[in-house]
Amino acid sequence: MADETIPGTDKASDAKIRCDACPVMCYIKPGMSGACDRYANHDGDLVRVDPHIVLDRALAHGGTVVPFHRDGSWDGQLIAPPETFVTAIGAGTTYPDYKPAPFIVSSEVDGVDMVTVVTEGIFSYCGVKVKIDTDRFLGPEQSTVRASGEAVGHVTTSEYGSQMLSLGGVHHLTGGSKKEGRVTCEALLDLCNGKPVELTIDGGSTVVVQAGQPPIVNGVKEERMRVGCGSATIGMFAKQWLGLVDDVVVVDDHITGVLSEHQAGKVLGVPDTGIKIKGRRSTPGRYFQVAEPGTGWGGTNISDPLSILGPFDRKVAWPGLRLYFISTTGEHAAYYELDETLSPRQKEMPAELAALSQRVKDNCEPALSTVLFMAGAGGSLRAGVTENPVRLTHSVKDALTYVTCGGAPVYVYPGGGITLMVDVTKMPENAFGYVPTPALVAPIEFTLRLSDYEELGGHMAEVRPVSSIALNDGLQTVGPHSDNPWPLAPNAAKRFFG
Repeated sequence: MADETIPGTDKASDAKIRCDACPVMCYIKPGMSGACDRYANHDGDLVRVDPHIVLDRALAHGGTVVPFHRDGSWDGQLIAPPETFVTAIGAGTTYPDYKPAPFIVSSEVDGVDMVTVVTEGIFSYCGVKVKIDTDRFLGPEQSTVRASGEAVGHVTTSEYGSQMLSLGGVHHLTGGSKKEGRVTCEALLDLCNGKPVELTIDGGSTVVVQAGQPPIVNGVKEERMRVGCGSATIGMFAKQWLGLVDDVVVVDDHITGVLSEHQAGKVLGVPDTGIKIKGRRSTPGRYFQVAEPGTGWGGTNISDPLSILGPFDRKVAWPGLRLYFISTTGEHAAYYELDETLSPRQKEMPAELAALSQRVKDNCEPALSTVLFMAGAGGSLRAGVTENPVRLTHSVKDALTYVTCGGAPVYVYPGGGITLMVDVTKMPENAFGYVPTPALVAPIEFTLRLSDYEELGGHMAEVRPVSSIALNDGLQTVGPHSDNPWPLAPNAAKRFFG
């Protein structure tokens, strides 16, 4: 339990204390925690329950974020300042917003005086964007996404090999019923903390989403992200199919490709086969809408690839014509030859062709669920950083201030405010909390040169050296994520990415 106590809290005569860490303003009995489980009454003092996380780059050589337990060799010095980054995880909030951020710490890095302003932001205006790598049909765009029967978001667009969900946002958190807000907050919290969440989509599928893990669609774990659309697959493998078959159809919900008509086939000298594809022809060898979306071949609703074929042109096709079907993940593949009536008859797939089916599979990326936390930090949270809040926004947009969440880099949107997005798998474990307003609590840090901080009207009287932070049971040191740039590097070549 942290020993950082929060001043200015009200103490009632029955030894309850009133927490002012969020708008709920709980009265907390001795030995109990508040409604958020983040703050507790410890011997009459309001304390932050979770450990405060600092990143120690000296531990980074091991790579991933892992708990660190110091041994008896510790010399009493917390850590060398350039190697230590104080995150906002477990630091506490600034509520009410007139107060400076809980930690404003300075350190010297490569001869440059830096400062990091640390706070756990309370975000009522936040959500997550979920990218689900699958060709399987999850549901129509704009369909409602539900958790425990409550509306928590909607389906947005289908992108290359993935389908996107937008969950949370102010209308679900605060604009619906009390239960809707509570369930939405709970779903967002679990997703951001890396836990699995089951979502159902109106008119579509049930999917279990967990950040960094394969999605489970209708009870089936997805294994592969498609290698490309049907046309792209033709382009990638046309030369390897040459001579083994007379024509290839790559079945895909978006663009179904046909080798003999495709530009790749033309360049390689593949002759016409008289094949007829049902669907809307876009350009030679590329067809849209060959079937309805579904969980079958190539993200369509078909289980028989022949169902997308019309009769062969008798003036062009010939008996014995070799025809190969494959889906964009290689999950489905079949081989046919035309009989005397020019009807396809399924045959055992030649070994060389089967090997190429496996190659398509091998070229697919693993299917994953990606959870991106998105929030706006342009509101009153800025008052905890500076007395002149708009100047913080300008400083971020001018790339003078580096924004991180739990030490992880964020993507800052163009336009007004500080609207950011972060991959939750780049953050330490259990970095998120909640308050029952309902809202999510997320760590956010602002790092900049000390001289720039003074210029933008920062709370200079609150600046303290990182070495002044006492090592105690409430402080936990972990190694930074191996893929993250070190947030205290003032001249890092790549400060923002998304």
